[in-house]
Amino acid sequence: MAIGNLETFFTKSASETRKLGEVLSQELRGGEIICLTGELVLRGLKIKGPYTSPTFVVMKHYKIKSQNFSKVRPFPSPTSRGIPQGQTLNVYHIDCYRVKSRDIIELGWKEIITGENNIVIVEWAERMKAIIPSRAIWLEFEHLDGDARKIIINSKFKNQNSK
Repeated sequence: MAIGNLETFFTKSASETRKLGEVLSQELRGGEIICLTGELVLRGLKIKGPYTSPTFVVMKHYKIKSQNFSKVRPFPSPTSRGIPQGQTLNVYHIDCYRVKSRDIIELGWKEIITGENNIVIVEWAERMKAIIPSRAIWLEFEHLDGDARKIIINSKFKNQNSK
């Protein structure tokens, strides 16, 4: 699945939303910054649960082994050349709900986002948009009826107030 500048998906259930997250996460190779306004995508990266938000610890760090990826890179990342299968990738899951940009910078933000073996997932990223690189991929989750979701994948942050 190649992801361009804008893709929109509709899911009808929590199960479909999780499956989409798993499919999308299989496209990650290292060097990506994924900005979330919604649910987690950690399950698809084969990280063992429980998948809790790092709200009170701000950042969680996981290590995973890279998988055999296709040669086409759907998520544009100028720092990543594609990591060979079996090499260790770092997944940083950051929750920006209770912090300011300077707090995230002090946690080593610049080093984390420039690491080619790093995948960075940022919840509440809209609060940190001033420090989010332009290459970041934004996943916006919009609740529809019941468990249905509209999921927009974009290369730019879309201000919810400008609809």
